[in-house]
Amino acid sequence: MSAATKRTLVTGGSGFLGSFLCESLLNDGHEVICVDNFQTGSRQNIRHLLDNPRFEVLRHDVTIPLFVEVDEIWNLACPASPVHYQTDPVRTVKTNVMGAINMLGLARRTKSKIFQSSTSEVYGDPFVHPQPESYWGNVNPIGPRACYDEGKRCAETLFFDYQRQYQIDIRVARIFNTYGPRMSQNDGRVVSNFIVQALKGAPITLFGDGLQTRSFCYVDDLIAGFRALMDAPEDTPMPVNLGNPGEFTIRELAELVIEMTGAQSKMVFLPLPQDDPTQRKPDISRAKEHLGWEPKVALREGLEATIAYFDDLLTRDVDVATQSPKAIQWPKGHRANGGGRAAAP
Repeated sequence: MSAATKRTLVTGGSGFLGSFLCESLLNDGHEVICVDNFQTGSRQNIRHLLDNPRFEVLRHDVTIPLFVEVDEIWNLACPASPVHYQTDPVRTVKTNVMGAINMLGLARRTKSKIFQSSTSEVYGDPFVHPQPESYWGNVNPIGPRACYDEGKRCAETLFFDYQRQYQIDIRVARIFNTYGPRMSQNDGRVVSNFIVQALKGAPITLFGDGLQTRSFCYVDDLIAGFRALMDAPEDTPMPVNLGNPGEFTIRELAELVIEMTGAQSKMVFLPLPQDDPTQRKPDISRAKEHLGWEPKVALREGLEATIAYFDDLLTRDVDVATQSPKAIQWPKGHRANGGGRAAAP
């Protein structure tokens, strides 16, 4: 292994973002251990990586301690859409909190740098707009979204406490709405929902009046932000917002998807879910100043690639979210089940 090559661990590595991160790391010559329990991740997302001799798959739940030898840890493990994280809220909290403890324990033992994929959801339904990293947020701690929002907030607390108490080298990114190929068509996220509904000629479902806003970052831009943050100096101010500051109403997104797909779909308005944020836009001044990073892909350009991806899935009648656990024959050397000694937290 060359001095520049790292042995990396990516939890949630078969998920939407995790699979792109694994691919990026492999493309740069690193060794990658993809860890996933496949609760929401898809084997289809990593199928094209399986023949790479530097890629290893380990079926494992991060709520259980893990013993491996690595140089870098990327902690992405957690369902990220309301449909998924509200299905089993207790498990969501455990994944966020116990997963953070276990991965930080591993980082402490191996003296590894560790990355935490946090979220813009830590800002809740914000009173400050756009949201800078200094804003403490407005989160309902007992609402239906709290398992994710407060779980991620607690994970951030753990990361900064481990940094102060044990001098762990941490990186914390607050991720804003991200979209692109490999999203699940059934995960309830607005971009995938609208595209699939439009391609099927079904009504486009909006919640509330559709005037709530979001900022949409294309996945390639986000992964570039991940890599820039991990490579930044240890004294880089954190956490760091990563997202596209272009702000659109949900209705504007629906109209654009209808236009780009040529669909005849009508918009249908449903009641707004509890605690759903009315505004979401990142202040990325910190990322610009300290990482030299800002998104490059415009919404229309990113939607073109994402629409093409879902069009292909629907044409082939493939649902990447419901791939059978036996859909992929694992090559020799790839482990389907995890185990081993525990890393002390």
